[in-house]
Amino acid sequence: MLEFDQYKVQAVATAREALALCEKENFDLVILDYLMPVMKGDKLAIAIKQQFPNLPIIMITADAEKVESTEDRPEGVDFLMGKPFQLTELREAVSKMLRKP
Repeated sequence: MLEFDQYKVQAVATAREALALCEKENFDLVILDYLMPVMKGDKLAIAIKQQFPNLPIIMITADAEKVESTEDRPEGVDFLMGKPFQLTELREAVSKMLRKP
């Protein structure tokens, strides 16, 4: 979906691959899912933020409706999106995170 908007996108299947890729390359934004094999997205967000504290992270989850305020977001997560979502919602979240100082 993001490639339609001319973003360069790299996808990985595991948290380990994500961490390794973040260490090798510079990214403007990370989008991850909460439910991932081996390590859940909230733990991955913390691991990424420990090494790259200014890297914005969007986490996608089917449980977003349980999060009532920004204080309830998992640690390390800058923006939480619920599933299912529309392309316009993803575009807005990405735009918001990339404008963040």
